[in-house]
Amino acid sequence: MTIANTPLGSVSALLDALASQPQDDWLAQGRALALRSDTATALAVFDAAATRFPESAEIRLGLAGLLWQNGHSERAEQLLHEWLQSHPGDTGAAFLLASLLREQGRLFALGQVLLSAFAQGPQEVDTVIRAVEMLDDYGRPNEAFTICENAIRAGTDDPRLHAYAGMLGIQLGQFERTRAHYVRALEQTPDAIDWNIPLGLAGLQRYTDRGHDDFAFFHGLLQRPGLSEPTRRAVLFALGKAHDDLGDFASAATYFRQANTLAHAGSQWSRKLWKRSIEARLAAPANPLTLPPADDWTPVFIVGVPRSGTTLLAQRLARYPSVKVRGELGWLSFWEQRLATVSPSRQQLEEAAGQYARQLRQDDEPAHWYIDKQPLNLLRVDLAMALWPNARIIHCERDPRDTALSLWSQSFHDPAHDYAYDMSDIATVIRDCRRLAAHWRERYPTAFLSVSYEQVVEAPEQTLATVAQWLGVPDPTAQAAMLPEQTNAIATASAWQARQAVYTHAVGRWKHYLPHMPELAAINTR
Repeated sequence: MTIANTPLGSVSALLDALASQPQDDWLAQGRALALRSDTATALAVFDAAATRFPESAEIRLGLAGLLWQNGHSERAEQLLHEWLQSHPGDTGAAFLLASLLREQGRLFALGQVLLSAFAQGPQEVDTVIRAVEMLDDYGRPNEAFTICENAIRAGTDDPRLHAYAGMLGIQLGQFERTRAHYVRALEQTPDAIDWNIPLGLAGLQRYTDRGHDDFAFFHGLLQRPGLSEPTRRAVLFALGKAHDDLGDFASAATYFRQANTLAHAGSQWSRKLWKRSIEARLAAPANPLTLPPADDWTPVFIVGVPRSGTTLLAQRLARYPSVKVRGELGWLSFWEQRLATVSPSRQQLEEAAGQYARQLRQDDEPAHWYIDKQPLNLLRVDLAMALWPNARIIHCERDPRDTALSLWSQSFHDPAHDYAYDMSDIATVIRDCRRLAAHWRERYPTAFLSVSYEQVVEAPEQTLATVAQWLGVPDPTAQAAMLPEQTNAIATASAWQARQAVYTHAVGRWKHYLPHMPELAAINTR
């Protein structure tokens, strides 16, 4: 049956025509109506079909999806919860409900939905991986790690699951379990070396002995015929890090230089486009529209050049129970791109602020200060202040030579950081970020605070108290009110370092490399 030969004088006529038809015809009609944007009739068809075929997952999910797309989220959520109560292992319904909850910023509930669905029994490994990737993308590594390990314990001994468990274990500080998962993945398939395992292994500890098995493993990989270029690059970065741990800076510099040469050859980063963007931001007037400040909470943006101490400061601030760190969110960049081609109206700014606020506040235990620590939100301070004039911007500064060396020592997955593979490009980014920070400091003097990395590591408690006092955190020196441990997941290259006691040996680290990297001397310190 098709719409063309169905009497469409009324919805009731269409439903009468479908009454004796099989489920597939109902689905085809409902989908065709939805494609034609006849939403009301499509909803009527799916609603009636759900009554006609009460045990059809396809119809129930189709109805819930259509309701959600057309602004009826509460009813869609209710339908999905009801379905999952009677069909708890239906992962399709769980994924749809998880996506709906994510849009609302209810990430705790999202995690519980997927945990429950995957606690019902074994699932296909690809389905498990889909859940793990969704949870990781949505900032729920604890639930993703649990699902991985539960599936492995239940007998799904797949190397991909071990690799994912390893990646998640690093974020969560489960370093010994991470090594075990990586070893198992490597035992099962040679392809595992292409899954960032060499870099993962190098980041699990600080090496103290060149006799550690990882050294032989890394050198053996470099001799392997047919090694892919991305994997060779990762191994070189891993060896650079390992030799840096040992204080063998000459060898570390050699490996880092080889790795960066390979990475830079494939870089798509454009210095011209970067400069054009910075000049445009410096020349742009402040947003003519500004929304009212948030009533009972404060967004905090920790910004700066990557590797300047943003993760360390965020983790330290999260010791206050009234502060929550949400990681490096991409929402400010998303909304900047979405609003770039228009002069945004108040309604558009309100939509942006509302959606972004839901991702910051979420549905866990409430706080007052919510931190987005995406460093390059430094580029978008004007937008942040237009959305929330009560926002606070904390700008992390660090000796540019240490920052440059730290960037040059890392392998980044995000192409936005491809500048990090060339010292001249790094110098450009550091210099321009300084100019931009000075610009924002002048424009928003009461909302902008610069904090030096050196202060954080040399006087951590005093610096933390000063920053907390500036934010307005009550009784910032009351240590008894502070959380003793930081348990947030860390999905950056700082995963191991940020879990250690604050140390000072990274201050002035560039001096060890100057004999092997004379270009560091050219990095402008002013």
